[in-house]
Amino acid sequence: MWGIYLHNLLDSFPFFLKGLWVTIQISALSLFMSTVCGFFLGIIRSTRTRSINIVLAAYVDIIRGTPFLVQIFIVFFILPEWGIQLDAFTSAVLSLTIYGTAYICEIVSGGIQTIPRGQTEAAVSSGLTWPQQMRYVIVPQALRPILPPLVGQYVLMIKDTAVVSVIGLTDVTRVGWFTVQRIPEGILVFGLVGILYFLICYPLVWFSNRLETMLSTEKSGLG
Repeated sequence: MWGIYLHNLLDSFPFFLKGLWVTIQISALSLFMSTVCGFFLGIIRSTRTRSINIVLAAYVDIIRGTPFLVQIFIVFFILPEWGIQLDAFTSAVLSLTIYGTAYICEIVSGGIQTIPRGQTEAAVSSGLTWPQQMRYVIVPQALRPILPPLVGQYVLMIKDTAVVSVIGLTDVTRVGWFTVQRIPEGILVFGLVGILYFLICYPLVWFSNRLETMLSTEKSGLG
């Protein structure tokens, strides 16, 4: 019986690859957009301007304090009631971008705040404008504490793409749900789904671990 299930699963493998490609597309677009937006908002938040921080803090708290499933439902089902029509793919990318931006904003803001104030004062005394201070002095130094948690956030976001199947998007998880209806051996079907997600995430996990080791070694050497 298992042989038959395995044979049927192999026959379905091309569909899993198509679903995997959809997952990769969603992940790549949302990671890129949330990184750009997250860095921008994180830098803005690090200025500690009260009015800006209140707005950004509210945004971050709302996103981090509500399930991603609820957020994607709002984008896909509620926005059309306000005249904003989005297809499933666009809704998935937008939802993940909004979700990821909140976390990356906090990571970037926290990393920048670890830089000694003397660095900023030195940049100011050198006659650099605020954008130049951030570009040439602050952000390059902040990358050390930012990169490890940032890569970890990327892994979490890729795994969260599994949620987008609930709005009808044929990603690798939804292909798994379709397949398990024909092959009632769930451990085979979702074992394959897990392997495919692992293949996407493991390079980032390895890179994150490697990066933390390198940064720890450099820190020890400096000490």
